[in-house]
Amino acid sequence: MKFIILGCGSSMGVPRPDGFFGNCDPNNKKNYRTRCSALIKTTDENILIDTSPDLRQQLLRHKIKKIHKVLYSHMHGDQTHGINDLRSFYINSRKQLDVYADKHTSRYLNSTFSYIFKSYSKEYPATLKLNKLPKKIFIKNNNKKIGIQSIIVEHGKVKSNCFIFNKKLAYISDVSKIYKKDHKYFNNIQYLIIDCLWYNFHPSHFNLETSLAVIKQFKPKKAILTNLSPVLDYKVLKKILPKNVIPAHDGLTINL
Repeated sequence: MKFIILGCGSSMGVPRPDGFFGNCDPNNKKNYRTRCSALIKTTDENILIDTSPDLRQQLLRHKIKKIHKVLYSHMHGDQTHGINDLRSFYINSRKQLDVYADKHTSRYLNSTFSYIFKSYSKEYPATLKLNKLPKKIFIKNNNKKIGIQSIIVEHGKVKSNCFIFNKKLAYISDVSKIYKKDHKYFNNIQYLIIDCLWYNFHPSHFNLETSLAVIKQFKPKKAILTNLSPVLDYKVLKKILPKNVIPAHDGLTINL
């Protein structure tokens, strides 16, 4: 199995649409960040996490020809607004693609993108099927069942979902608080991919100090910082991080 970070940038990406690079060196390719999406690739399935506004670019870059399921972490635009790019997979298969979301995200998707889930005419049929995100969902790899557990975390004023794959890798792109009752799921995990917006405090995201404190507490074999804003230059960040922590970059791939 492979876990691919398709995009690791904050809500406007790096550079921002107005060309602003902040502290990031434009000569370093790892500072070019699209918005957060990820893919778990098994022998049998491609499971997409979130539909970033940059999804088309991400799918083309990695030559992803099929998507079998989509898991949504939460309702914000930088996680959902690339949903139209999933239409091509319906055109290829003529089957609605299963997407999974919690009740708040489902309500948002239904109200904002109703035409995707309801058939209005033969020319424009429903392309996606919206399902309730379960606490555990199973995927296949070499005919074996692999569990993906979803755990609710705080993300400012909304809830977000962390996904834990096969008890080996945890992906938390947007978080401001992990509930104490759920700490047991993270202890001694192999890979922890975690939100790290910038250096200063933010009400909806972990900053560098908080991310490192959580990493120190959970002691993963390797930690990867994602959702990086233009404030965080790749090389500068890498120099100050502990040995087991690295900044993400678009296309970073983990073999599981």
